[in-house]
Amino acid sequence: MRMSNIISIAVGAILWSATAAGADESIVVSNVLGPEGPLFIDGNLYYVGWVSNTLSKCDGKTTMVLNHTDGCGHNGLALTKQKTFLLACTNDPGAILELDLNGKQLRRWDTDNNGNKFVGGINDIVVAPNGGAYATVFGPYGDPPVPTSVIGKILYLAPGAEKWVEVAKDLNYANGVGVSPDGKTLYVSQTVSNCMLKFAIEANGSLSHRSNFALLNVLIKNKNDSPWLGPDSMKIDHKGNIYVAQWFGGKVLKLSPEGTLLHIFEIAAGNGTTNVAFGPGEKELYVTVVKDPNDQQAKGSIVKIRNVE
Repeated sequence: MRMSNIISIAVGAILWSATAAGADESIVVSNVLGPEGPLFIDGNLYYVGWVSNTLSKCDGKTTMVLNHTDGCGHNGLALTKQKTFLLACTNDPGAILELDLNGKQLRRWDTDNNGNKFVGGINDIVVAPNGGAYATVFGPYGDPPVPTSVIGKILYLAPGAEKWVEVAKDLNYANGVGVSPDGKTLYVSQTVSNCMLKFAIEANGSLSHRSNFALLNVLIKNKNDSPWLGPDSMKIDHKGNIYVAQWFGGKVLKLSPEGTLLHIFEIAAGNGTTNVAFGPGEKELYVTVVKDPNDQQAKGSIVKIRNVE
């Protein structure tokens, strides 16, 4: 059942510069169940909760729940050229929602162009410079959550198109996805394998030249031996540098377009870093983080840290 009413709440919302979580780190939103999908738009911070099935907006003083869709498992969030949201429903089988900025559902996709359900759940979405969009299909997440079938995919919605089409398959739990500023390269996280891939984007939006971009265990020492330790969601700055959250690693890694490790942001608020958003001028980062990745409620927060050149 979908709830379209906007619910105003004050729980967990704090001023942008409040509550210290660590050196150069402040908590801006607390008590989020499954924090993901941060976007900073016109002075407001939008984010989702995959456990609470919500999309929320924080203006620095209060938080409003804009959308609650039972059974969705709100995950990736992207802003379209038309100033609407594309929202990833990660609960298996997944779905993709288009919402207006107030959280009202405008459209829903439950299958691709061939009528195939999104088995494995939709994890993340990115809008390319041409206005098209890419989404990732994750994989089975059982109880207990043991990695099994390698069924991850990448889907593409061309500008003006009505249906999503499969453009890559056989990914090992496809997670975060990003596109370079020139629209020529797509990056995708394979959480299981701790590896990031890259593809060349063709003129029609299809993908080619699949290759390994970064093996995170080569760039940094693994924090633990979890099979789920690996790259989660990402954002790409105007220079083409990639900021990728490492689930179970408690870090955000800044990588160059060549795959060189430029900086490690250690996040004190938890080990389950999931995603990152840029503040004005890309001078600050808003990081969604779960305190303990083993917590089924995925209790976490959003912290603000200073970016580095």
